[in-house]
Formats: sequence, structure tokens, C-alpha cells
Amino acid sequence: MRAWGRIISGRAPSLSIEITRECPLSCPGCYAYNDEHLGTGVPLREVRDFRGQQLVDGVLALVDEHKPLHLSIVGGDPMVRLFELEELLPKLTARGIHCQIVTSAFRKIPAEWTANPHISVTVSIDGLQPEHDERRKPATYDRILRNIEGCKITVHCTVTRQMLARDGYLEDFMEFWSARPEVEKVWMSLYTPQRGEISSERLTASDRKRVAVELSSLRSRFPKLDMAESLIATYVDPPKSPEECVFAQTTETISADLKTRIKPCQFGGDPDCSQCGCIASAGLHAITKYRLPGGLQVGALYRTSHRIGAARRAMRERKARAAESLVEVSST
Repeated sequence: MRAWGRIISGRAPSLSIEITRECPLSCPGCYAYNDEHLGTGVPLREVRDFRGQQLVDGVLALVDEHKPLHLSIVGGDPMVRLFELEELLPKLTARGIHCQIVTSAFRKIPAEWTANPHISVTVSIDGLQPEHDERRKPATYDRILRNIEGCKITVHCTVTRQMLARDGYLEDFMEFWSARPEVEKVWMSLYTPQRGEISSERLTASDRKRVAVELSSLRSRFPKLDMAESLIATYVDPPKSPEECVFAQTTETISADLKTRIKPCQFGGDPDCSQCGCIASAGLHAITKYRLPGGLQVGALYRTSHRIGAARRAMRERKARAAESLVEVSST
């Protein structure tokens, strides 16, 4: 209900901040380091980012401005700014914000973070050990296993075409990570390409259908695979544009300079929405299909709320511009 209140007031309930441009990994296909990610002509590795008290103060200022219910802390790899996170997280959770940290786990995760119900840690793992270690070194399997010890985490795997070369690959992945006591959930996204992209990661339409069938089968055998059937079905028929994507419409994404808005969604650039494999997008889109008591579809309620919110936001922005004009006139 709090999220609906934010939407109808014209404010995004979710905020995602790339708190650093730095990452010790160089993963093939990483959307954050795509040259067009920011849409400014400047790649993420070249933006001016912050550290120390400047970063802490900057993040808190953004949070106080946007007042999100949910904050995704991404990068780069946010664990590069471990000391700043140690100061930020208590202040953020004290504001009633749920914080999700997305990391490669190249560095030890403090166990006290995952003991806090307002903090969740998602560890990105790209396939089984041989392929993952090649793609994501120095965040190898061995290092991840050491660095998550004593914690509770969600494993997030982005399925690429290379993983489909062998039958049973996703099943073996689930066998390994479901057995780990640190793992509470496993999520699987599908690789989302940019328009016109030609790469070895990109899945074909038949690949996507095959993955959906496999995930539907695996979820009945592995309870930690936290993906509803309706979410999985969305991978075959995703929202076709940012305007149809609830996630894109309800999440503000800000880059490491703490000012650049990343559009149209966290991927930036020009993502091919017809081939979107984002689990957040799929999950929210699946929810819009549910019908409330009385038969009203959640999606219809969302669209009405969003239109009202957009009108309120536009009114606020007009008033702010008018106030700025008055200040300029009075100062001349």
C-alpha cells in the first residue's frame, strides 16, 4: 500500500544508485560498462564518482530527496566502497528503507548486514565454476564461498546462450547453490541485449522458450528457486517498451556522479525490450496480470494510479520552475 501511495503521488517507490564507477571485474556483456549506458557519451568508468564523507552525504541527500521505500545499491561493485557502506546502511535502514546490495562478493560480506531484516545481499554468479571463474575473476567460486560464509544471501544468475550449450546446465547450477546453507533464494534473469547487438551472450527466441520450460520444471524441484510461474512466462513475452514496463516506471536509477539519471531503466542505452530478461521487470509485469476481488486487474489499477501520479508530478515541476523564475526576476 505504501508503494501505491508513492505511485499515485508521482514519486517512484524504488531508487537504484550506482555508488561507484569501480569494479575489479571485467565481465563480458556487463550492461553498466556499455559505452552507451549513461546516454551521455561518457562511459561509467570515466564519470566523476565520490568516496568517503562526500559519498555518504551525497547518497543520503538523494535518499532524502526521493524518499524511496526500496534502495538498490549497485555499481560498479558497491563493495569497493565497503567503509562508506558501513556508515550508510544504519542511517538508511533507520529511515525505514529496505536496502539491497548487489555485489560479486569479491570482498567479505559482513554477516551483521544479512542479520538485519532491512538489508538483503544479492550475489551475482554467472554459471558453474569453470565458466564463472573465467568470466568473473577475481570473484571466483572459491573466493565467493569464503566471502559469504556466515551470511544469508540471494544468488542471482544471468542466463546467457553459452550456458545452453550443454543439457542440464541450469539443473547442475541449482543443485550446487541450493545445497549451500548461506543461500536463501536463487533468481535467474535472462541476458538482455541492446538493440542491434550481436554477441555470444544473446539468446534466440527458441532459447528463451527453452529456458522458461526448464525453469518451470526446476522450480518444483528446488524450493530456493524463488520465481513464480507467471514471472517465468513473462520471459517469453516481456513488456515491449519502457512505457509498458512497471519496473522502468517505478524505479529511478542514478549513476555514480550522483546526478545522471539512467534511462529508460537500469540497463541504460537502448535496451531491446522485446528480449528483456530482467527479473524485476518480469516479476512486476506478472503482478499486473492478477485480478483483485471484483475482477479488477492490478495492471488497470496501476495505469490509473500512474496517470494520476504523472499529473501531480508535472504540477509540482511547473510550480518549482515558476518559483525559480520568481527568484531570478527578484534578483535582477
